[in-house]
Amino acid sequence: MEAYLDNSATTKAFDEVIEVVARTMTQDYGNPSSMHHKGVVAENYVKEAQKRIAATLKAEPKEILLTSGGTESDNMAIIGTARAMCRRGKHIITTSIEHPAVLNTCAYLEKEGFEVTYLGVDAQGRVSLKDLEEAIRPDTILVSMMLVNNEIGTMQPVAEAGELIKKINKDIVFHVDAVQGYGKLQINPKKMGIDLMSVSGHKIHGPKGIGFLYIRNGVRIVPINYGGGQQNGLRSGTLNVPGIAGLGLAAEKIYKNLDEETSKMRELRNYFIKEITSRLEDTYINGVTDDESKCAPHIISLSIKGVRAEVVLHALEEKEIYVSSGSACATNNPHVSATLKAIGLDSSLLDSTIRISMSVFTTKEQIDYTIEQLCEIIPMLRRFARR
Repeated sequence: MEAYLDNSATTKAFDEVIEVVARTMTQDYGNPSSMHHKGVVAENYVKEAQKRIAATLKAEPKEILLTSGGTESDNMAIIGTARAMCRRGKHIITTSIEHPAVLNTCAYLEKEGFEVTYLGVDAQGRVSLKDLEEAIRPDTILVSMMLVNNEIGTMQPVAEAGELIKKINKDIVFHVDAVQGYGKLQINPKKMGIDLMSVSGHKIHGPKGIGFLYIRNGVRIVPINYGGGQQNGLRSGTLNVPGIAGLGLAAEKIYKNLDEETSKMRELRNYFIKEITSRLEDTYINGVTDDESKCAPHIISLSIKGVRAEVVLHALEEKEIYVSSGSACATNNPHVSATLKAIGLDSSLLDSTIRISMSVFTTKEQIDYTIEQLCEIIPMLRRFARR
């Protein structure tokens, strides 16, 4: 049996998504900027995708800027806002457990003269609203906070943060990295006080290399690349019609039965946690375990004492079980997870933590198989580790 449990890294595309991507590459392959019929057909795919995406957010199609994915969306939101508002202030607030696409972008801006405050988190990985309030200054122009942590699945109090930020200063731009939350949670940016929101297509059973940035009407950012002036000059370059068409369809499909599908994932998450912690000693779950409103339904961070995560990953791989030893976007960097350090995880567990992440395709049989294999493999690996 194969059990693919690395869905926070990427997901299997829906069959219908594969079909529309193929059609826009082999039949409706025109450039949406062209004036002829094939160009108009391609442009219609783009408009339809924006409508489908906007509908999932109760937003307007013109508020959806199409990008190459979460990283570009984060860069556009943060750099675009910083450059647009630098005359009003140069202070940015983010958290210590953001994705590298946010943290490294903020580090870049620090070299350009911006000041960044990095908020700490508690043992469950949540930011304190009091800390956020105390960090806001007259020269604060941007707050960037992820909706769901990509390693431990903890949800930040985004709606409460949005309300707080706008109460203090309505001109502060609030950016949310929703790459791990979109398609798993109901999101209404306007009600949550979100001005900018980043999403990636391949996390929701869409194609890789495509995503979007929600930009609330009235929010101004400046472009970070220049060219032919596509998308109202905000993102020049020929539009990736196959990716866009696939993204729009994936967004529509993932939200069609969202509550039902996420309920199934949450049941599997709870079942896995209960089984593994009762059957396998010295295993620990990181993040939130006691309040479902504060954790995503699909991510489990599991620390296994006495065995390195990389060893567990490859042992499971031999059984056709695929998990992660952390963020896939940082797997080539041999540093200890900043998120695990930030939540105060015991040093003996920092290198012994794997991430299991599910999708709409995950079954109970796959979870049972994974539990059985872990209960068989870990005692053996521990014996070898002691030698």
